[in-house]
Amino acid sequence: MKDVIIEPSWKKHLADEFQKPYFQELAEFVKKEYQDEVVYPAPKYIFRAFDLCPFDKVKVVILGQDPYHGKNNGRPQANGLSFAVNEGQRLPPSLQNIYKEIATDTGTPVTNQSGDLSRWATQGVLLLNATLTVRAHLAGSHQGKGWEQFTDAVIQKLSDEREHLVFILWGNYARQKGAHIDRSKHLVIESAHPSPFSAANGFFGSKPFTKANEYLEAHGEKPIDWF
Repeated sequence: MKDVIIEPSWKKHLADEFQKPYFQELAEFVKKEYQDEVVYPAPKYIFRAFDLCPFDKVKVVILGQDPYHGKNNGRPQANGLSFAVNEGQRLPPSLQNIYKEIATDTGTPVTNQSGDLSRWATQGVLLLNATLTVRAHLAGSHQGKGWEQFTDAVIQKLSDEREHLVFILWGNYARQKGAHIDRSKHLVIESAHPSPFSAANGFFGSKPFTKANEYLEAHGEKPIDWF
């Protein structure tokens, strides 16, 4: 498949994946969904996480599950980055808790309360959802169509071909998805999910942001400015 519009380094590293039958079927399914239904995010944002964070620039991977399937202030929330929303939109509860943990973890409050986390992505944080599209108002509606296989391949490719990355896995779903990461050459940080339903059960106090930066600095990498 030559018409996948994605950042060039990712297109090169995932070229074999795009040729596999499952991805051909996934592409046809997604194309038809966008024609027949309201689907998020906007087509130009499907691969935004990759477009903002080229393969060789990745330092940290934060795994989410599905894009947001609703609107906020009359605009779609999903913008192609896990946990993020567009500029000017109300922060989702999980992101509010992420900012709370940054503040307690680092001792410094987050002054930039924008939900658009592109400022992280351009520093090397791959904000990757397991499923990259969703039908409006139907959570999980594009699960089991091939996206999970694709994003598993992304994680495996990073694990195999890069060194000294930080994988942040929040919640059981992300932990399962990251089960095959090579922990002998990468740091894997696991905790409860930042959702209000689970944040108090091990997310708060887990200090993923300072742990990530300490690891990056120990391996000669510039730390992430989480603020």
